[in-house]
Amino acid sequence: MKYLTVLAMALALLVSTDVSRPRILGAAHAAFYVSDLAKARTFYTDFLGFAEAPFALKKSDGAERIIFIKINDTQYIELFAEPTRGEGQLNHIAIQTDDTDRMRDYLAARGVAVPSTVGRGQTGNKNFTVKDPDGHTVEIVQYLPDSKTSREAGRSMPATRIANRLMHMGFLVGKLDASQGFYSGVLGFREFWRGQPPGSATLSWVNMRMPDGEDYVEFMLYDTLPAPADRGTKNHISLEVQDAQRAVDELQRRAARGLYAREIVLRIGVNRRRQVNLFDPDGTRVELMESRTVDEQAAATPVTRPRR
Repeated sequence: MKYLTVLAMALALLVSTDVSRPRILGAAHAAFYVSDLAKARTFYTDFLGFAEAPFALKKSDGAERIIFIKINDTQYIELFAEPTRGEGQLNHIAIQTDDTDRMRDYLAARGVAVPSTVGRGQTGNKNFTVKDPDGHTVEIVQYLPDSKTSREAGRSMPATRIANRLMHMGFLVGKLDASQGFYSGVLGFREFWRGQPPGSATLSWVNMRMPDGEDYVEFMLYDTLPAPADRGTKNHISLEVQDAQRAVDELQRRAARGLYAREIVLRIGVNRRRQVNLFDPDGTRVELMESRTVDEQAAATPVTRPRR
């Protein structure tokens, strides 16, 4: 009997570790805390030109708790009208899969702490969350045909949108090897570029593309963790624009420009792409960036001194 029990356990373990990873289709959303929902709404809708999806989530007193700024049918910016947890404005990032149940089983088989079951969120999609090696919350979401998200397909996407794609999500990483083990070794992301500021030889950024799409995450590396108030420029989103100068000109013309006190500057990044850094009222960076380099050549990957 003892032999049969051991054999059954071994067979169960063999089956569990044979679960294949479902597809990871792209970035679903990034979620940030905001201290003043009205000001944040003005920035994202009036200034950046996005529309708000008509399914805000409410608190028990009827006040808005989460609003959804729609980039396209599968990508959003979620704004949480709640106090931060003292770790900066980032609440979580979310990636889209085509099978959350299999993803849960796959992650469990590889030693990642997962919930016992996959539930449905208040917008009607299947989802669950895990923690990455730096403690960031990563939501895994599967869009369902009868969800609020899917019912809004083709809507709330005005021509005023400054961009129509969330290209990458950037976040602080202090444990590079561990993060690569999770995002690459477990989730299948692929590194395609790394770099550092001019004049520095210490690695500062690592870009990891999702396995079944073009979206990516950007590791913002550090030796000393920035103070919470200084993390907004590190924890950020990047929106793809076809012409950064045209985007700047459009923002300068908008009526809400008068409410944005910062200078709008077009720069060429270390990755040889034209980009513009904007900041929401709480200091979270919203990067507008072209998908191509200025000379149509791939940005060189410099020799760096790695951070561990």
